[in-house]
Amino acid sequence: MIIKISNLINKAKVSLLFRKRNDSKWHINFILHLISIIKPASYLEVGIFHCGLFNQVIPYVDSLVGLDMDSSAGTYMKTNSKCEFINSTSSDFFKQQIKLGRKFDFIFIDGDHSKEAVEADFLGAFEVLNDNGIILLHDTYPLNIAATTRDRCDDGYQALDKLSRLTNKWEMMTIPIHPGITLCRKRIKQVDWE
Repeated sequence: MIIKISNLINKAKVSLLFRKRNDSKWHINFILHLISIIKPASYLEVGIFHCGLFNQVIPYVDSLVGLDMDSSAGTYMKTNSKCEFINSTSSDFFKQQIKLGRKFDFIFIDGDHSKEAVEADFLGAFEVLNDNGIILLHDTYPLNIAATTRDRCDDGYQALDKLSRLTNKWEMMTIPIHPGITLCRKRIKQVDWE
């Protein structure tokens, strides 16, 4: 009995450590691991900043697009025939890709974190996502109110409640560790073989 109680206490300590995790860059390893398993043919990153994640994804994907409004962001991208930098707003980019019929298997959204922009980016990304494709949204579980400033997570997390209830064409799940990652799968049916 004492051993069982001790095990429960130890599990509770691990659970508390999990909730209080303070490593705000954990998402990079998480996304890299996910991509290394899925091995998507095409990858889009909205908001590449200094290409901290983008450049690490290159070995796992056949074709990569980095999108950023800041033209200097492209200077951080590794030179590689698989990579393309597009200097544009996300709304203009998505309109263009829809016209071209271009689709992606995996999209990471880490651009403007305002509620309106997150919603618009998600809906635009969904239009260019292949069936069973994955969208990841960053900064969707701020640690506290101080983490919701414009230069951090902003209020983009608020868009998720609406988006998760909008339709059954996608399924969503947020990992509740600051700063948060929300996974979305374009769900046509549960499994392809049925």
